Amino acid sequence: MKHVYSAVAGLVIALLCVPAPVRAEVKPDKPEVTKRVNINNADASQLSMLPRVGPSVADRIVEYRKDNGPFKKTEDLMLVQGIGEKTFQLLKPYLAISGDTTLKEKVGSSRSGKAKGKSAKGGKAKKEKSASPADGSLGSTGAGW
Repeated sequence: MKHVYSAVAGLVIALLCVPAPVRAEVKPDKPEVTKRVNINNADASQLSMLPRVGPSVADRIVEYRKDNGPFKKTEDLMLVQGIGEKTFQLLKPYLAISGDTTLKEKVGSSRSGKAKGKSAKGGKAKKEKSASPADGSLGSTGAGW
């Protein structure tokens, strides 16, 4: 009987040491975006939910569409003033030329090249006025050190 217990114990230990089959989980490089804007039928408010698209660019997209008809491919959006290659690459995951618009809230834009530490007024530091006149004189006080 002792041999049976030791054989069973050995078998259990052996089974625990064998690795279980691992299911390969495929992860895409970029997460799949399911929130989209149909650029052929979205109004200006829906278009302005896209990253880096404000009201004026959204209005230009709508005007371009009225003047030229529907976009044939998403890349045609770069024909609109204000949308270049970099902006288009940021927008591309959210664009569609058919189907419903499913994007319901503004998408934040993350710019990697954004300058840090600039002030709210354009980022230019004000020049301080020097205490001494530009001509190097001591001014009207006449005080010397």
